[in-house]
Parts: sequence; C-alpha cells; structure tokens
Amino acid sequence: MIPVTTFAGRKVALFGLGGSGLATAQALVAGGAEVTAWDDNPDSVARASQAGIPTGDLHGLDWSAQAALVLSPGVPLTHPKPHWSVDLARTAGVEIIGDVELFVRERRVHAPDCPFIAITGTNGKSTTTALIAHILKASGRDTQLGGNIGTAILTLDRPKAERYFVVECSSYQIDLAPTLDPTAGILLNLTPDHLDRHGTMQHYAEIKERLVAGSRTAIVGVDDSFCALIADRIERAGVPVRRISKRSVVADGVYAEGSRIFQADGGTSADFVDLDGIDTLKGSHNAQNAAAAIAACRAVGVSADDIRAGLRSFPGLKHRMQPVGRRGRVVFVNDSKATNADAAAPALSSYKRIYWIAGGLPKEGGIASLAPLFPHIMKAYLIGEAAPGFAASLGEAVAYEISGTLEQAVAHASADAAADGQDAAVLLSPACASFDQYKNFEVRGDAFVSHVATLDGITMLVETKKGN
Repeated sequence: MIPVTTFAGRKVALFGLGGSGLATAQALVAGGAEVTAWDDNPDSVARASQAGIPTGDLHGLDWSAQAALVLSPGVPLTHPKPHWSVDLARTAGVEIIGDVELFVRERRVHAPDCPFIAITGTNGKSTTTALIAHILKASGRDTQLGGNIGTAILTLDRPKAERYFVVECSSYQIDLAPTLDPTAGILLNLTPDHLDRHGTMQHYAEIKERLVAGSRTAIVGVDDSFCALIADRIERAGVPVRRISKRSVVADGVYAEGSRIFQADGGTSADFVDLDGIDTLKGSHNAQNAAAAIAACRAVGVSADDIRAGLRSFPGLKHRMQPVGRRGRVVFVNDSKATNADAAAPALSSYKRIYWIAGGLPKEGGIASLAPLFPHIMKAYLIGEAAPGFAASLGEAVAYEISGTLEQAVAHASADAAADGQDAAVLLSPACASFDQYKNFEVRGDAFVSHVATLDGITMLVETKKGN
C-alpha cells in the first residue's frame, strides 16, 4: 500500500467504495487523513465499515471543513450530470480528485525522480502498459504495474528511487488528476468513446491531452487527427514530443513499416527491431503498441538491447491475442476479450489462415463489418446464441459449422487446422459477449485454454491445469 501522507491530519470526503475506492480509503486512513467515506450502495458502506473505514452520509457533512472530495473514477463528474457529491463539493469550493492524483502527489513529496510512465488512449493501452512493464521487469528493474489495468494504484509499493511505475490511465482517472506529471506520458490514439460520460469528442480529447501535456516527455500516436493536433499543440507549449506511427515516417520518434520498427532522431532513421516471428505482437495495432513501448522505455533509460529482448519474450496480455499453445504449424490464440466485431478485427487481420471460433451473446451490428477479413478465415466454428445469425452473415463466403459449445469447436477446429498442413491459427475471437454460456470473457478464455491443453501433442505456451 501507498499511505497517502499528503492529507495527514486533514478532513477528506470520499465517495465510491468499490474495489479501488475501498483501497483509496484505506490508503488515506493509513496516511493519517480524517476520512468520511460513503457510497450509494449500502452493502459497500457496510463492507467499508467492517474494514475499519470511517463512514458517514456526505449529505450531512460540514463541507467547509473538507480539504478534498476523493471521487472514484466510475462516478460521474460532469456527464450525463454531476453526481450529488460533486455538486456539494463544488458549492463549497472543495477540490475534487481521484486516486491517481493522490499517487502523483505522494510521488512528488517522497520520490520525485522515480520513473513514472503513464499510458492512455482509446485502444491498445492495456497491451502497451503490460508490454512496458514486462520490458522493465525483464531488464531487472523494480517495476510496479497498476491503474486501469486492474490493480488499484494505491495498492502498489511506495514510490522510491529506482522503482519504476507503469500506470494505465482511463479518461475518468485523468479527469480527476489535475497535476498528473509522468516522466513519460503516452497517448496512443483517439476515437469516439465514453461520450456518455464526457459529452463531446472534443471534451474527451481535452481530457486525454492532459496526460501528455504534463509529461516530461510526451509520446503521442499521430495516426488520427485529434492526436496529431495534440502533439503539435503541446510541442508549441514547450513539451518534448516523440511521435509514434504505424502508417507514416516521423522525424523524431518511433514508427513502423509493416513489422519493422524504426527509431528516428532529427530526421535520421535507424532500424530498431523486426517484430516478425513475435506471436504476441502481430498486427499493425501491436506495431503501434511496440513503438510506444520502445519510446517510453528509451525515455526512462532502458538500453536498446534490453528493449529488444523484452519485446521478444513478451507473453502477451491474457485473453487478448494471446498465443496459448502450439502443435506443429498451428498456433492456438485466446482473444476472448474481443466481445464485439471491432475488437475481433485486429486478430482476424493478423493471421492469414484462420480457423475461427466465434459466437456467444450477440452484440448490435453482428459481424457484417468484418466481411473484408473473411478471406483470412478457412472455416468458422460458431457457438452460443449468435451462431444462427453469424451463419447467415457468413453465407457462402466462409465455410462454417454450428459447433454449439466451445469444447466441440476446439476439437473440430484443431483437427481441421492440423489437416491443413500450412501455418495456421485456431483463433477464439468471439465478437460477442460471453454471458449466454460463461460468467465473463475471462472465464470463457480460461475454458478455451483448458480445452486446448487436452489436445494430443500440444505444447502449451501458458500455464494451465488440465481438466479445469
């Protein structure tokens, strides 16, 4: 835990007692703050009380005495309308912040020079975050990984010299972190997302910009117009900018040409690494992720050789284009996190001969948008409620069968891929939610791995317990 000492002896209101909110409350208490915590869910309040957190309805609080309102990122700050606790804090002139802001204040006080890499973007941020942390760990550095990727930031070890922090930041977290100041800040890309919480695309982009605007070195993907403008704007404001691209040559930064990654300085380019043969970094989207990771790791002093070694040993992000097994010329890939067509597209574009396991609880729009990638699919194995609809979309363009269950689909796809005799992928990329057959996409992905592990002659690339 990181005790929040910057509010020691001061009164702090906290709203939102889910996982990260509870961790934040505990960190504030551990640091000596006088906390009053609350949630609209009585069960969450009861759990916090049992954990020793002082609780109380914020409606009756003396707001004039509060140093801050610490808000959980899932609670609306502006749209569709501010939460009632936000209105109360604003009326009293109380600042509203979140757990990432508490972290950056602790870092500034106790270890301002400890390397801190923050990552955001609409797509790819979890993979990039995991990749950077892997490179740092593989090079022998004390590395802390957290934030939006799943580990609450204040549950990490305390900041100190030579301890590296790699933190994924959602737009919600950035909105609550007004003094965010990473050593290296990454903005990968921007497409419309979370507009129900931010109102407009312009406001969403402005929030994302804050992460790189406060960085010692800003690393910005320039393949979309919003990010390209942000890179130009913050550079004019005096922020050192390293541009990344998977489409174009950049003068200062890192860019991709196919699977080859180049580092550019002052208009001079040098070949840095070829991602060909790294199964966990296939596809142009992963070339962008790798380019960002390279730029960030160079910014915090990692050698080129250590970065290359880390890229080659990267195990992948679980459930996201994750190679889990290999048999002969066939690789088995867990992309269970692809719960809609757009999310499935990167995996379908990354392999040339695919035995595709798809289906589940269908999302609006189905798989019609994936039609340009159908030539990559040798055969589809359809499961769950979406099977009939997907079959209609595939029509005569792609051979398919209604497998029904994941176990049956793995058995049939593996047999057909083995008979192919060429390099091929058995790919679970469902383009659907999991809830018709599984609790969540993680359980579905784990089931896929377990079924793959039972195949004769399989070499597993991840740890698993057969028969699970």
